Amino acid sequence: MSRVPVRRALISVYDKTGLVAFAERLVAADVEIVSSGGTAVALTVAGIPVVSVSEVTGAPEILGGRVKTLHPKIHGGILARTEDDGDLADLDANDIAPFQLVVVSLYPFRETLETPGVTETEIIEKIDIGGPAMVRAAAKNHRYVGVVTSSRQYPAVAEAVETGGLDYELRRELAAEAFFHTASYDAAIVGWIGENRVIPLRRVSELRYGENPHQPASIHVEDGVEPWWMGATQHQGKEMSFNNYVDAEAAWRLACGHPGCVAIIKHTNACGAAYGADLAESFERAWACDPLSAFGSVVGVNGTVDEAMARSISSRFVEVVVCAAVTDAAREILASRTGLRLLEATPPGQDDPDLRRVESGLLIQTRDWSEGEEWEVVSERQPDEQEREELGFAWTVAMHTKSNAVVVVKDGAAVGVGAGDQSRVGAAERAVIRAGDRGAGGVAASDAFFPFRDGLDVLARAGVTAVVEPGGSRNDRELIDAANEHGLALLFTHRRHFKH
Repeated sequence: MSRVPVRRALISVYDKTGLVAFAERLVAADVEIVSSGGTAVALTVAGIPVVSVSEVTGAPEILGGRVKTLHPKIHGGILARTEDDGDLADLDANDIAPFQLVVVSLYPFRETLETPGVTETEIIEKIDIGGPAMVRAAAKNHRYVGVVTSSRQYPAVAEAVETGGLDYELRRELAAEAFFHTASYDAAIVGWIGENRVIPLRRVSELRYGENPHQPASIHVEDGVEPWWMGATQHQGKEMSFNNYVDAEAAWRLACGHPGCVAIIKHTNACGAAYGADLAESFERAWACDPLSAFGSVVGVNGTVDEAMARSISSRFVEVVVCAAVTDAAREILASRTGLRLLEATPPGQDDPDLRRVESGLLIQTRDWSEGEEWEVVSERQPDEQEREELGFAWTVAMHTKSNAVVVVKDGAAVGVGAGDQSRVGAAERAVIRAGDRGAGGVAASDAFFPFRDGLDVLARAGVTAVVEPGGSRNDRELIDAANEHGLALLFTHRRHFKH
């Protein structure tokens, strides 16, 4: 059966958005509406004829509305296979009329969970039973029935009803969405009532390929969540690739980790970062950290890209720019770089879990954060005000850089980044080599403790004057003595920030 004309619809929705206009279109197309509870009241008040569920079943709503649609005359009408002689005989014998359309929106369980001061009793009462039963029944029987689970689907469904009925492709698409909808709903209940966390992921789109051209790839989002990248406005450029998304996430999280920060990312690591009131100047200083690595990079801008900054960006090869805002003049300049993807975005969330894939499983952790750390000066020398400010920035960059990470900062800009090294002294050596003479008079951060004094010695020989690290090594006393020997200010954060 390719097209099903709709003559009878069952509507039971908690969310009344667009309901009246949708029902008016159904009635105009000679569709009988069966409804119950608040839905029936809302439609009746709007002057739309409704047959109550109680009229159909011959049974009242009971248990405070907990039981109203769980009845053979409702589910028989949803599940009947209207090409099956046996089913038709059962319908006739039990005086049941079939439905061709079921419209349901479920009780707002997730929203109830997020309500301040909500009680367990209130949460339990928002676990829908009849709604999911009707949705799943209609989705199972999509050969004969269409199922609607969101007001976003109203226009397409109404148009189909008005033009002869729901074709098979639409019914199958609606059924797939319905099963995902109930799976996501149940996942939220599982997460609340037990220790297991179920994460329903909705496929947003296919990607051209993955990390490499031979790898098929797609991007998915947790149901009910709109991450920054999904809500971002892409002003220009080709579709985002797998690697673009990965690096843009790293760039935007680092940039938003410090006011006025411009972050330049290559392969998820900072190859430059700077902060200041003049973002165009900050971009130049960030680029100067490692111009060779910055070629083909992704740039995060915690602020507005203006005309001056756009000129600086357009003179380089940049894959993606993610920013808080962009002026019209800047957009005109950047438009000449047709391969550049320009995204305007809101700050990234901090409450979503950090997921890592392992074979047939996931590692799940809360996101790393640095708020609330009480730094301790453990050296004889105290850092001055500028050193403290720049240590804070170096610490932020190190936190967003692959471990082992050591970052050297001078005058509000990273001048040397040692990232992903297998040894901490190696990360320090890499950072000071990148910095060269620019490291003298700067500060440094290490994302985890120095196990020996050799890393600190490397930084001191490069002219670094202050270092921040977590502390916690059994050789901390050796590190403190080395700092005093070099005349360094040494601070412990008592929290590490590994990024694997």
